[in-house]
Amino acid sequence: MTKHIIIGGTGGIGAAIARRLKAAGHSIHLIARDQAKLAALASELSATFALADVQDRSSLEAAILAAGPSVGGLCYAAGTINLKPLHRLTDADVLRDFEINALGAFRAAQIALPLLKASAQATTSILLFSTVAVGQGFAAHASVSMAKGAIEGLTRALAAELAPKIRVNAIAPSLTRTPLAAGLTSNEAMANSIAAMHAAQRLGEPDDIAAMAALLLSPDAGWITGQVIGVDGGRSTLRTKG
Repeated sequence: MTKHIIIGGTGGIGAAIARRLKAAGHSIHLIARDQAKLAALASELSATFALADVQDRSSLEAAILAAGPSVGGLCYAAGTINLKPLHRLTDADVLRDFEINALGAFRAAQIALPLLKASAQATTSILLFSTVAVGQGFAAHASVSMAKGAIEGLTRALAAELAPKIRVNAIAPSLTRTPLAAGLTSNEAMANSIAAMHAAQRLGEPDDIAAMAALLLSPDAGWITGQVIGVDGGRSTLRTKG
């Protein structure tokens, strides 16, 4: 089996993906900025790890290159949930959201490119993350939707440029119970109200996303590239109530 780089999400989706990949027999290289959580997850999974902030290109580069001479997959799971109405957003808010979500993904893909090309696998994979809000349009999502919309453009551009050796896809989740989303999910009344907007009548769990991520990162998805796939309980396409 091959080594996969997982960037971000040591307490949420990224951690769930790492566990799925480890269970499938892959080795994992973890990158995050929370040293305590990073070390704990690495110990659990017998993974290698490196500390880095995706807003610092030099530290991100060192952390990615520490994975070794070749990798079979790159998963960029770092992100933000910054929900403010337009009149309250600052340039700093928007620039931070863009750098963590979109520019960070670009940097990671660019730095990891030689490692992915060096893999002996027939195809390797890059996995990025968008959000259901890009396609749906939600109030107070201007900054995060701008950043994640850039991810969807990046996904398709890289999939075209890097084919056929490297596949590039994105997952667009709806609200998922992660530490990052605790501001929305810790209030049960609010969480239940949002859950009721989904055909599946519940919020996502990290492993819901990890199941699709593990597939897209695996050779079983060898004919899937350039796609933005909704793992969203039906939120992007279904309305079950009038």
